Amino acid sequence: MNKAVRKAVIAGNWKMNKTPAEAKTLIEEMKPLVADAKCDVVLCVPFIDIPAAVEAAKGSNIKIGAENVHFKASGAYTGEVSADMLKEAGVEYVVIGHSERRTYFGETDQTVNLRSLAALNAGLKAIICVGETLEQRELGYTETLLKFQTKMALTNVTKEQLQNVIIAYEPVWAIGTGVTATAEQADEGNGYVRTAIAEAYGADVAETVTIQYGGSMNAGNADELVAKVNVDGGLIGGASLKAPDFAKIVAAASK
Repeated sequence: MNKAVRKAVIAGNWKMNKTPAEAKTLIEEMKPLVADAKCDVVLCVPFIDIPAAVEAAKGSNIKIGAENVHFKASGAYTGEVSADMLKEAGVEYVVIGHSERRTYFGETDQTVNLRSLAALNAGLKAIICVGETLEQRELGYTETLLKFQTKMALTNVTKEQLQNVIIAYEPVWAIGTGVTATAEQADEGNGYVRTAIAEAYGADVAETVTIQYGGSMNAGNADELVAKVNVDGGLIGGASLKAPDFAKIVAAASK
């Protein structure tokens, strides 16, 4: 991390876990454990948990995010939620383009871009996910794919809006598999993302963008990962559902 030019951010992605009551309990447990964090702390929760999470996080340094957002302000989109709805509910961040959305729910590079623009235009902070599959890595396409996904996601995003963008590099082969990229692989992937941003906006701007690593970061490997120059925190899955583990990751990013 280079905290002199960009923020370190640890964001939990709860996925489809925790009822509202369970969310409240977990956040209450987390609050004292992360109160002294020297990085931004975010919890991205299921839609149904947002009101309870926002209420539980009040008065603390924990910010609440959502796990998805639609690209239209309103309309016949059953099951979807708009950026304005999220903002009014107290959400500050939103995860966009997670590999599970791409794999199971038909998310594409184009819809990731549209969702990102909708979030940014509404004043939300967008955590945009990019990453390659194991097959793509083995074929040698990691750099090409990460640069393409990053540039596609940022199409028509202004330099000013980029201040509210976080990119999360999450190698698909390291999500929920127990396999973690080495610290060197994580730094390399994040570096490709930063290079793509530099090509689109300039090197000085790219140095200010927070780029997280999002593939099975946990309490055991967080110190090594966040020590890398291009790893500015993490998008945390399973470990964000356990307050002690999440707190250790926050502590690592606070050093």
